[in-house]
Amino acid sequence: MKEKIVAGIDLGAGSTKVVVLAQDRSVIGRARTKTRADFVGLTDGLLKEALEPRGLSHTDLSYIATTGLGRYAVPSRNIQITEITCGARGAWFLFPDTTCALDIGSQCTRAIRVGEKGRVKEFKTNEKCAAGSGGFLEKAAKYLEITMTEMGTISLVSSDPREISSVCAVLAESEIISHVSDGYKIEDIVRGIHDSLADRAVTLVKRVGVGSSLTFIGGVARQEGMIATIQEKLGIQVNVPDEPEYVCALGAALFALERLKTKD
Repeated sequence: MKEKIVAGIDLGAGSTKVVVLAQDRSVIGRARTKTRADFVGLTDGLLKEALEPRGLSHTDLSYIATTGLGRYAVPSRNIQITEITCGARGAWFLFPDTTCALDIGSQCTRAIRVGEKGRVKEFKTNEKCAAGSGGFLEKAAKYLEITMTEMGTISLVSSDPREISSVCAVLAESEIISHVSDGYKIEDIVRGIHDSLADRAVTLVKRVGVGSSLTFIGGVARQEGMIATIQEKLGIQVNVPDEPEYVCALGAALFALERLKTKD
């Protein structure tokens, strides 16, 4: 009997991710790219990229679960699930001791209190301004003429962090430009940016309760400077997956497996 496989698709504001799972919950394929307006073409292309190396195609999928802002825009889906629910499940799957998941994506930041078996107990989210999201880091990197990879580590060598106090992205950008004009070091400006974003994230985490183990997910979790800053502000070690941007897609795929078993 042919093994059944499922896919989780996270169609986010900044990027779209696909994770394909086998029945034993092992990852057999993944792919990601920047989100664009052609959602159908986008997701079909990513599924092809994730499946073809295994000699598989879209027709081999037994179930598809979608999440993210564009989760309703995939006609081939069998179910759609919120990114909060998927993020909690994916974080718990990778780190079973997780009691809180922090998800900083392109558009917003979420703190999720995680209960037994990865269930969501409570969550708080900050969607009021881009200054509280990963998208702001991308804009700041362009102003500072550095790559996101460089931004991720450069703040670790900061000796004199420059404060970014504005909660508004536009005003925060003005502060960055002002610091550059005043001749401050790039690493000190970046540390100030990381501190500003981390302060907002930590506030959300404290509101839901961090518990004993925090797992940091989403694309911003690739920024070593952000990890260090959050750990410093919370006074705890933080779990970070090897592929943090795929965690919500992984969670969606895990739900797809559960639904498939229910159908059988």
